[in-house]
Amino acid sequence: MRDVPKWALFTSGCAPVLLVGGWTMAARLEGHAYNPVTQTISVLAAYGAAGFWWMTGALLALGVCHLLTAWGLRAAALAGRIALGAGGLTALVVTLVPAPVSGGSLRHGSVAAVGFTLLTVWPVLAAARGGTAPWGLRLRSAVAATVCMIAAAVWYLIETQSHGAAGVAERIVTILQSVWPFVVVASCLRHRVDTGLPPPS
Repeated sequence: MRDVPKWALFTSGCAPVLLVGGWTMAARLEGHAYNPVTQTISVLAAYGAAGFWWMTGALLALGVCHLLTAWGLRAAALAGRIALGAGGLTALVVTLVPAPVSGGSLRHGSVAAVGFTLLTVWPVLAAARGGTAPWGLRLRSAVAATVCMIAAAVWYLIETQSHGAAGVAERIVTILQSVWPFVVVASCLRHRVDTGLPPPS
């Protein structure tokens, strides 16, 4: 198994912290005008929103974290690393096409959809063949992670169409997607300890 550097634990661990911290601070700045249950994260990053810079900064940091993690996750299959890195890149691009304060945006929605898709399929694409792979890179674990993300995404679409708890559903999806890289990196580092291999550089 190729080495996974310890710094990847930091970059992958920062991703969910920065994301949740970003939307928490941005929502606080919006005050009672913003409803996190029914309104999406994109509303917080819209031009003119009180929390615009907080949410935009969080998305930029999230994208950088995913890019760096993909670079360091050398134990994963190349296709998965590319998908994770591309998902991070879409997080950067989505800040260039923010959603309007009200209504929808085809460009924003398209970029966000591509990002959601890449971050949903990367676990399966990254899975290593063989029973000696770290837990997070085993096919069964990867499929379970992707299925959970798909289920959450379907729930999000249903809530969006029914004007229900779209904000909650979107947060569940994004938390799952931002936490899984950390789980994979941690399992790779743990695998090295369990198998008695020398520590990564």
